[in-house]
Amino acid sequence: MPHPKTAENMMKSAGPIENEVLPHLIHVTEAAAIAAAHQIGRGDKNYADHVSVEAMRRMLNCLDIKGTIKIGEGERDEAPMLYIGEEVGTGESDIEVDIAVDPLEGTNLTADGIPGSISVMSMAEPGGLFHGPDVYMDKIVVGPEVVKYELDHPDEQIDLDAPVKQNLEIVAHALDRSIEELVVVILERDRHKAKIEEIRKAGARVNLVQDGDLMPGVATAIRGSGIHVVMGAGGSGEAVLTASAIKILGGKVLARLVLPTVANGKSQEEIDAEYEEKMPRLNKMGITMENMNEILDTEKLVPGKDVIFAATGVTTGNLLKGANLFGKGDARVHSISMGSSGVVKFTDTIYIGDKDETPLRL
Repeated sequence: MPHPKTAENMMKSAGPIENEVLPHLIHVTEAAAIAAAHQIGRGDKNYADHVSVEAMRRMLNCLDIKGTIKIGEGERDEAPMLYIGEEVGTGESDIEVDIAVDPLEGTNLTADGIPGSISVMSMAEPGGLFHGPDVYMDKIVVGPEVVKYELDHPDEQIDLDAPVKQNLEIVAHALDRSIEELVVVILERDRHKAKIEEIRKAGARVNLVQDGDLMPGVATAIRGSGIHVVMGAGGSGEAVLTASAIKILGGKVLARLVLPTVANGKSQEEIDAEYEEKMPRLNKMGITMENMNEILDTEKLVPGKDVIFAATGVTTGNLLKGANLFGKGDARVHSISMGSSGVVKFTDTIYIGDKDETPLRL
């Protein structure tokens, strides 16, 4: 009788980034999440983002890595910290990593005390993450059951250009459900009105989110989450972060770059102006007018072999509980972390600031 794959086998298959860096990664996202949590409901999204960025950067610079920010807070002249191209870590290691970060995904959610904000990041070996421009990506995200179904049914493939109903029929077959039982998450934006109507007309249920479709995307690959598909145009950086987790979990992302003016149906004059503004930088990344519409699948978004991902809840969302603050530095946070070996951890962490005054409670 063959011996089943064991936890020991999985841990031995982990690469150096997963072995050496992943155990410390949630300390980085937890620090950023706790910093942001102090600003929940205070109405200042910029300050909430600022303190989370500072905390994440400080913790990143404690890691023994040679890291380069590939997806961050913006260009160097736009972002003083965690800007694209910034080098982080102590440098006292042979481990080199490309990094995607979003210290506070859902700044408005945090400022207004609305569910769904997180602190999140991923890492891979150099060249292991898509280095995309700061534009939108139109995408569709599905879980591993759909990938398996596609392998067994090569004539039925999720297609970014297919009618919504056609894609939902494939997901429904893969999950052995009716379309009426599917839940599709999509950002509540004017640009999605037509797609939302298509989803509803097909019979599926729509879950509109004000901000933050990253963790709902991850949730498509987790049974029991109640989310089956994510659709719509959002930030390109968030799409890569989603793909980092989805690749580890065996799901699928299809995406395509799109300028915000195009996605939001602006005038041709506005579209032309944005092309003129952004194409020089896009060209430097190898993106031209000819390949702008290329479909990017999971492997193109995250070609890395040694990929790690971590996220910590700020306000309670689909998968993660929000941060609880107890005063005097005490906090309790809920995180998820995973690596290419397939080991996934949900972590409930309590930080005790004053051990004399704050007993540990269940």
